[in-house]
Amino acid sequence: MRNLNPIRIFLILRGGTAFFHTLIFTVNMVYQAETVGLSPLQLVLVGTTLEMSAFLFEAPTGILADVYSRRLSVIIGVALMGVGFVIEGSIPLFGAVLLNQFLWGVGYTFTSGATEAWLADEIGEEAAGPVFLRGSQAGQIASLVAIPCSVALATVAIQLPIILGGLLLMVLALFLWMTMPENGFIPTPAAERDSWRHMLQTARSGTQMVRQRPILRVIMGISLVVGLYSEGYDRLWTPHLLDSFTFPILFGLQPIVWFGIIRAGSSLFAIGATEIARRKRITEGRSRLVETLMQLNGAMLLALLLLAWAANFWVALLALWVFSTARSTLAPLESAWIVRHTSGRARATAISFSSQLNAIGQVVGGPAVGWIGTLISLPVALTVSALLMSPILPLLRRGQRLELE
Repeated sequence: MRNLNPIRIFLILRGGTAFFHTLIFTVNMVYQAETVGLSPLQLVLVGTTLEMSAFLFEAPTGILADVYSRRLSVIIGVALMGVGFVIEGSIPLFGAVLLNQFLWGVGYTFTSGATEAWLADEIGEEAAGPVFLRGSQAGQIASLVAIPCSVALATVAIQLPIILGGLLLMVLALFLWMTMPENGFIPTPAAERDSWRHMLQTARSGTQMVRQRPILRVIMGISLVVGLYSEGYDRLWTPHLLDSFTFPILFGLQPIVWFGIIRAGSSLFAIGATEIARRKRITEGRSRLVETLMQLNGAMLLALLLLAWAANFWVALLALWVFSTARSTLAPLESAWIVRHTSGRARATAISFSSQLNAIGQVVGGPAVGWIGTLISLPVALTVSALLMSPILPLLRRGQRLELE
């Protein structure tokens, strides 16, 4: 097959991965909590394995993307994630879940930074911001379509959407191998590589970029804080719902359908919020972009506290939708923000540093929150996650002042 337009490939990549991941994650936490039988602490340790692998491999894979090929890095990453999910869905054991998290973490690091840097190389930095938003919308729409498919498959066998999603990720990797262009990136000539020396030089360039630009230090600090709070929320909101609330009876359907409804509502609201951000051209104004990030993070903080102490299922559902909508809208805006303040061959490395700090935060914060959830209660654990999240707001205020200087 011939190489396709990079914007089209990016939208297929975002839409495809969103569809396949939603196919998996609509039921994955229920599968881990009920079929595999993981405790709150084990659920968080699963995430810690993911983040530890991300921490160990984020910088090397980011450097490889800057030195050799961003296209190849993305393809390897998508394929590895697919293999991991096939293993987890096929073997309902704690060890298999841990192995998948390792493979998923390594695969993610191959795509982290490389995807954004590849697009910026192919179409230019200024054009990339709006495409990030379009990619987010494509992913949201694909997720919305995937939710009923996942629920329908799970009513047959809960592991079925997990296995199928993994297989489809592997097919997507093959498609990218056949169609993904790489014309804007010039890899280091073979005669000049001296692989590890050049990779260290690229790493130093990324580190120097962060040191010289105060705004990048703020972005890195935010990445660390996001890691500290997010692992507790990501791993514990599902068992919190299962343990704390009685699910309303919906036409006699299985409770798993409610998790499909939750994700469908999240996707619908996120599509609308992202469209508003695109039409208002949020990514094009520096101060306005940071102000929007502050508003979204503030809404997430309040929603997380509301979820932790909701008196009934409907209030918890509202809190979940507010949190997930704001979070989905944040992702492309944050990508545009960091791309705007990075440049050149070290861009993927700098973005990978951000992801690595996020992983450190999750490794540190996740087990502590999981331990609290196991020994005290899930509402207290989610409240601690909210407290860990709170430093983001003053960091963003600092970022806004720097944008105005």
